[in-house]
This record gives sequence, structure tokens and C-alpha cells, in this order.
Amino acid sequence: MAFDVNGTRREVTLDNRTTLLDTLREHLGLTGAKKGCDHGQCGSCTVLLDGRRVKSCLIFAVTLDSRSVVTVEGLAGPDELSPLQAAFIAHDAFQCGYCTPGQLCSARGMLDEVVQGWPSAVTEDLGAPPELTDAEIRERMAGNLCRCAAYPHIVAAVRATADAR
Repeated sequence: MAFDVNGTRREVTLDNRTTLLDTLREHLGLTGAKKGCDHGQCGSCTVLLDGRRVKSCLIFAVTLDSRSVVTVEGLAGPDELSPLQAAFIAHDAFQCGYCTPGQLCSARGMLDEVVQGWPSAVTEDLGAPPELTDAEIRERMAGNLCRCAAYPHIVAAVRATADAR
């Protein structure tokens, strides 16, 4: 099968049972996405699939022929961090760093959802563009757990990135 990973066409031969997470880590050497719970509950394996955030431990890689995946390694350019990554550093939005790749990919996808006008469970006015309040950010990032409890810093980093747009 072949699919794009971080803008590069990659071809791999896989067992049908291989997840996207295992493909990225074990076959392509992209170890940013982490294996946390292996059940889609923690979000440490979050990547972007065709621009939408997904838990890579729940997706069979063979279903992705000709699709596009962006991992944390693909968020920035070759010589500089993305604004979101820089905001995570500036706001100390990580402690141990284990969940950070998933948090970053989820935040990138979430910010794109807001730009596209997608509501969340806490969006007050479904007829208006979503306002990115702290409650909105928390709700939209709820699928990504941080065992170190850096949540206030993550919210601040996401807010700073959104405000800079």
C-alpha cells in the first residue's frame, strides 16, 4: 500500500492487522505518536488523517491507501517550529512530554475545525461561528489526556496560537 506521510509518499507492505500507529513507529521510524493505552482512550497516538484528527491506534493502516497522514514530525518546517509548537514551549504546556505529540496534533486539528466553523458540545450559538473560549478549548481537547496535568498550560498555548491567527 502507499500513502502520504508528512508530505512524502511512502510505500509499505503490511499485515492486514497492523495499525496506523504501529506502521508509523515500527515500519516508518516516526516515533512521535506514542502508544499509551492502545484503546483510543488517551490520545497520545493522535495524528491528522486528511486534515482530521484520529487515534492512530484504532485505524488499520491498510485502509489508508492513497490518503494523507500528518504526524507531529510533520507539523513544522525543517528548520523551525510551528507556531503551535512554539506556543507549547512558551506556555510550558508539557511536563514529561509523553502526551505532547498527540496534544499538538489534536490542537492543530481542533484549531482547523474552529476555522471551518464546526461546533462542539459546549458551543452556545450553533448559528454563529464558534468562539474559542477556555471551555471550548477544554471540550475540544478532551480526548487527549495528560497524566502530569498540564491542562491550564495547554489551554493557554492553544489560545495564544488561535489569537495569533
